[in-house]
Amino acid sequence: MRGPLLAVLIFALGATTSLVATAQQSALPPTPLAHPGALPPRQANYAWEADLLRASFSYRDVLADPELVKKLSSGLPTVIAMRAYVYREGQDTPVALAARVCRVVYDLWDEVYRVHVSEPERERDQAAVLDGVLRLCTEARDLPVVRRGLLEARQPYFLAVVVDVNPVSPEIVDQMHRWMSRPSGSTGIGPSDALFGSFVQLFVRQIATSDKTLTFRTGDLTP
Repeated sequence: MRGPLLAVLIFALGATTSLVATAQQSALPPTPLAHPGALPPRQANYAWEADLLRASFSYRDVLADPELVKKLSSGLPTVIAMRAYVYREGQDTPVALAARVCRVVYDLWDEVYRVHVSEPERERDQAAVLDGVLRLCTEARDLPVVRRGLLEARQPYFLAVVVDVNPVSPEIVDQMHRWMSRPSGSTGIGPSDALFGSFVQLFVRQIATSDKTLTFRTGDLTP
């Protein structure tokens, strides 16, 4: 019996060691991103309108959690705030910022969602069903991003995007609304602007700042 018993003990010890190692690994903090280019990639479409760059991309998965979708129908406001920072490849200081804010309230009486979208060129109100909310609030279409004059020719640029569902700080949303009130294409950002910050401040330190935070980068564009 010693042989089988010894084998069982060795197996149990090995399994315990493996579980402890797994628990220790899961307890470790995630490896911090060193620069914006290391964000998860996502497809985007770019188009020039004279000297104004426009971009289209989706962030529907920010509402992938069924609890967040359920919260949309609670009758309480839900705010989805998106910031797209323009970075030159290899740099960690943004040169421009495009923002978009969507506010959703479910009308319990009429059983429709009341959506208010704020974009750099316009604000609009619309009644929608759930799929319409996702289309209006989690898809950027022809978003004015940056003027060509702010970009260096033959250098690659990309968008680093942060999306917050119900940001804890109302000041962030207020600052975004003020930013979007600027003339179309006036997206150049500098250290004196309220929404400016280091990559770590803007993308890494997003713990407990909203119900859900999504970050990603788009592919390169070379003007």
